[in-house]
Amino acid sequence: MSIIVAYKYAGSPQDAKVNSDGVVDWARVKKSVSEYDPVAVELAKKLAAQGAGEIVGVSVGGADVASSLAKKNALSKGLDRALVLADDATAGWSNTQTAAALAELVKRVDDVRVVFTGDASVDEGAGVMGPLLAGALGWPCLLEVLSVEASGDGLKIRQRTESGTRTVETAGPVVLGVATDAVEVKAASMKEILSAGKKPLETVALADLAAAEVGRNVQAARQPEMRARKKMIFEGENAAAQLIDALKTDGIL
Repeated sequence: MSIIVAYKYAGSPQDAKVNSDGVVDWARVKKSVSEYDPVAVELAKKLAAQGAGEIVGVSVGGADVASSLAKKNALSKGLDRALVLADDATAGWSNTQTAAALAELVKRVDDVRVVFTGDASVDEGAGVMGPLLAGALGWPCLLEVLSVEASGDGLKIRQRTESGTRTVETAGPVVLGVATDAVEVKAASMKEILSAGKKPLETVALADLAAAEVGRNVQAARQPEMRARKKMIFEGENAAAQLIDALKTDGIL
């Protein structure tokens, strides 16, 4: 059986520059596996340790996703191998297009039992890839997953809910969005980084995948308007009420 982890090779917005026209410049941002994806890998490793099979990473991104640096960064986390779509044409893709391509990569792996995703990507933080990928595959999806263990031919999944936690058992393949604090992630050792270079990474050409037709049309980009501070001070017993009235006057509340 196979366990899949969908990961993203992305840059942190904290290192990006916003131009005067409001467009974000990512040119000098150093990329790495997105912040919460290693948590998904750790949960996949725990499941694999129970005899569930190899761990395959899948990713969609620019040409740099297949670079030696990206390969070592991803495979040193604990993946056995990777299958990627590395094409700069994906730069302007919507989340729906990316999910459809990830689903095509998943279908190229035999006997997939489960697909793990991180909670959200560090660059966009939309938190929608798990459900979109599940929709593209036609599989069920569970979010805020805290733990997974093998249970017969299926899986026993512990999931965080608004009222606490619950345990769900599944018999068929499923997409699981892992909670950010599901498990502690340890930094890769030098041995793991060096051995990652010897692990296989297969690149799939864009022309060989059935890409979705759903695009994204950005109409405009601009920086938020900077308002001058009014420097109003509210004091006394009615300070809270005065603040609320001022916020309502400015249309904030």
